[in-house]
Amino acid sequence: MSIEHTVYQEPFNGLDAIWLKFGTYEAALIPEYGGNLVAFRDTERGYRFLREPDENAMNDFTANPSVYGIPFLFPPNRYEDGNFPWKETVYELPINEQATHNHLHGFLHNVPWKVVACGTTDVESYVLISQKVDEQHPMHQYLPFKFTVYLRYRLDGTGLHQQCSIVNEGTEAMPNLFAFHTAINAPFAAGSTPDDYRIKVTIGERIELNERSLPTGRLLPLSEEEQAMKTEGVNPYFAAMDNHYTAVPQNGRNYMELTDLRTGVKLVYDVGTSYKHWMIWNNGANRSFICPEPQMNRVNAPNLSNIAPEEAGLIQLLPGERFEQSASLYCIYPD
Repeated sequence: MSIEHTVYQEPFNGLDAIWLKFGTYEAALIPEYGGNLVAFRDTERGYRFLREPDENAMNDFTANPSVYGIPFLFPPNRYEDGNFPWKETVYELPINEQATHNHLHGFLHNVPWKVVACGTTDVESYVLISQKVDEQHPMHQYLPFKFTVYLRYRLDGTGLHQQCSIVNEGTEAMPNLFAFHTAINAPFAAGSTPDDYRIKVTIGERIELNERSLPTGRLLPLSEEEQAMKTEGVNPYFAAMDNHYTAVPQNGRNYMELTDLRTGVKLVYDVGTSYKHWMIWNNGANRSFICPEPQMNRVNAPNLSNIAPEEAGLIQLLPGERFEQSASLYCIYPD
């Protein structure tokens, strides 16, 4: 029996979107607002894995696309007073978080992306989008590097798969700092409650943040609940979290697992070992969604002179080089 698989264009609550279908899975991507993949669903079981903007939240989505779906942040998180030292130059990023006087989340999560290709094969439904940064791009006045980011999403019988590629098209080394502010529903199954959920993340140590949400230079021991989050799992709303951690892969994998105890379904977010840090944010223990955010670099990395660049995740991409990292969202269903 053939598996239904298709790609089509249809509005998502009024915004132009690319829809992917493969078997029981479907996904929706909105190119105009950060190339954000805002929906990933199991239509047979009625599961909605990502925090989607419903029809009443579209104004909030267009104003704040970083708290829905899988937004791409470049450079990610906060930079003290907007300062971004790189090589022999200190670049000045705009202050867009007035409360902390920091720059927050970069430039690519709220701009239009180009749809390069989309289609199907016997084994997948896919879409490829790109963001080209050059002298004409609004980001270039702040970080004058030339590069292109490619995001390829595909659905197959196992779930959702993402390939991120960054190509340095300039003549000098560029910072390769990015993250995904992935917002996952907990609960994702109708009929389950927040208390039915347990989250596990491959964290290492907690990075202390000050009142401006910037690293102090100290690493903290994990609390009892955080230790459980690293091992057997804990309720995702045990406390309000806006926490920063080192990433420590387990058995060669860097991942989050979210288990629904009522149904026995486990959602796995396998992000790859290039990400050396996690941010975990649950919006004040909102009991609705949680963001396990794989992040290449430590918050404020260019300004952290007291730790080694490799530890800070302050890595470079040389002219002509291409960086790639893959991630997957998939379910383990009970027998």
